[in-house]
Amino acid sequence: MRAFVGSSPTVALCTSLQENEKGTNGLDKLVLRGPLSSSAEIYLHGGHITSWKNNYREELLFVSNKAIFKPPKAIRGGISICFPRFGTHGFLEQHGFAANRTWSIDTDPPSLPSDSSSTTFVDLILKPSEGDLKFWPHSFELRLRITLTLKGDLKVISRIRNTNANGKLFSFTLAYYSYFLVSDISEVRVEGLETMDYLDNLKGNERFTEQGDALTFESEVDRIYLSTQNRIAIIDHQKRRTIVLHKEGLPDAVVWNPWDKKAKAITDFGRDEYKRMICIEGAAVEKPITLKPGEEWKGSQEFFSVRSSYNSGELDPQKVHS
Repeated sequence: MRAFVGSSPTVALCTSLQENEKGTNGLDKLVLRGPLSSSAEIYLHGGHITSWKNNYREELLFVSNKAIFKPPKAIRGGISICFPRFGTHGFLEQHGFAANRTWSIDTDPPSLPSDSSSTTFVDLILKPSEGDLKFWPHSFELRLRITLTLKGDLKVISRIRNTNANGKLFSFTLAYYSYFLVSDISEVRVEGLETMDYLDNLKGNERFTEQGDALTFESEVDRIYLSTQNRIAIIDHQKRRTIVLHKEGLPDAVVWNPWDKKAKAITDFGRDEYKRMICIEGAAVEKPITLKPGEEWKGSQEFFSVRSSYNSGELDPQKVHS
C-alpha cells in the first residue's frame, strides 16, 4: 500500500515514495525509495533499518538468515540504535532497549536542514514505556531521521532530549549497531583506525594501541576504538567496493566480528555467516553523555559506497580519509 507521499502531515517526506508494508511475521515496515535507484527498509520494531541499496541496487547491509522478527527480540543485522546503554549494565537489557521496542512515526519532527529536491526521508520517535521507566527511571524523546540522498547515500540523525519533569539529569551511552555485507571477512581491510587506542573486550577491556596500517581479520574481534577520526572505510577487495562511514557527535567506534566459535553459539546467527559481515559502529561509549532537563544531544552517521580498486595501501584517499 502506498502512503505518505509528498507533504503528508504525518511524515516528513520529500520527493519519490515511501510505502507502508507488512514485513516478516506481519511487522510494520516502511520502504523508502530514493530519488534515483536507492532504497531502504525500516521496521518500526526497533526503528531498525534492515536493507539499504545504493543507486546500483547493491545491498550493503547484512541481516542474518536466522534473524528473529518477533518482539521483543532485536533483529540480528542491519542498523539499529543501542540506547540508553551500550553493553550490559545493571537491570537493563544488553545494549539497552531502543532496538527492542516499537517506534512511532514522528508527527512533529524538529526542523532539520534538508534539500527537498534530492532527498527522501522519514522521522521516527521513541518514548519510554511504563516498563522502561522501572529499569531506567528517566523520561526522554529519542528521534531518528533516516534519509536517502540523490547519490544513494544513507544518513541517520539521532536526537535525544531529556524530558524529565523532576529536574533530574541523566547520562547515557549509545552506538549505531551497524552490520555491513562483505564478500569475505578475510579479504576485508578497515582503514581510519590506525594509531588509535582501543579497549579489547576479549582481554577484559584492556587498553591497546592499533599498530597496523589497517585492521584485517583472522579471528574474533570485539573492540571499542577511542576518540577516532570521523571517517572510517571498509575496503572489500572482491567486490571492488568501499563503504565509508562518516560520523558526527560519536567520538568512538566499535568493531565486531564473532568468527566461527562465537557464531555457533549465537542462536539467531548462521554458523558460517560471520564470513559475510562486519560490524562497524559509530559510538559514544568511553565518556557517557549527560543531559539536564530540556537539553538535547544530536549525533549522526552517514554511509556511502564508492566503486574502487585497491592499490599499495591507498584507496581514493581524498574520499576516504578527508
